[in-house]
Amino acid sequence: MLQPAANLDVKPDVKAFFDPATNTISYVVKDPESSSCAVVDSVMDIDYAAGRITYEHADEIIAYIRANNLKLEWLIETHVHADHLSAAPYIQQELGGRIGIGENIKIVQDVFGKVFNEGTEFQRDGSQFDALFKDGDTYQIGGLTATAWHTPGHTPACMVHVIGNSAFVGDTLFMPDGGSARADFPGGDAAILYDSIMRVLSLHDETRLFMCHDYGPNGRDIQWETTVGDERKHNIHVGGNKSKEEFVKFRTERDSTLAMPRLIIPSLQVNMRAGEIPTDKDGRPMLKVPVNGL
Repeated sequence: MLQPAANLDVKPDVKAFFDPATNTISYVVKDPESSSCAVVDSVMDIDYAAGRITYEHADEIIAYIRANNLKLEWLIETHVHADHLSAAPYIQQELGGRIGIGENIKIVQDVFGKVFNEGTEFQRDGSQFDALFKDGDTYQIGGLTATAWHTPGHTPACMVHVIGNSAFVGDTLFMPDGGSARADFPGGDAAILYDSIMRVLSLHDETRLFMCHDYGPNGRDIQWETTVGDERKHNIHVGGNKSKEEFVKFRTERDSTLAMPRLIIPSLQVNMRAGEIPTDKDGRPMLKVPVNGL
């Protein structure tokens, strides 16, 4: 287990953007000592029934960065999302920056390349992204040093990004009253997810944790920030020293009752391509719907 590594004296400026259509929170993370920033887990809008892509959510992020005269250096994907489409290439076209994801994207591409019957033209080496992070890799956001932690269990490519006194956890954790994400996708594993969560909770109690999703359990307002200490004490799935055996039993039983995410089919096809929409042989944007394939 990695020893606690958050630097509580370094406090990145964090601006959150909530997308109610997918219950996703995107972030602009700014170096407090410069104009440099990163975007974490952006969202591209889709009207699935109409087959229409739009960019309202991404445009809001772009407008914020421009209004504050920021320099975008990174577009970070915490994992290949199954519930929303990434807007990373759209934002990159407008503002620059590099798109980064965990190196195990190659595993995800191989699995779902087969599910969607992609041809040999679909590269399964992660080359659609500008950077593939290994566990422990660091990168700079101005003067901020960010560290990528491999935290599999929800998907093989999940990573938590530790930046100063903050960690962006993707779907590894939810708010304390939300618990944890499912572990039944291809390559998911509840026991491995528990170990990943424990690794995150090895950080200092005061480390800020930023969620990728929140669903407002029991009717409360949407929230996206908590601390390691609160998660360790109060998380309904792992808090209070719950054992791995307890977690695996609960997670496995619960996952067996869950339906597939509404946007899983378009999300996987787009996100394993770093946010690019696939095209047919004539170059037209086109998504596939496998029958009994997921």
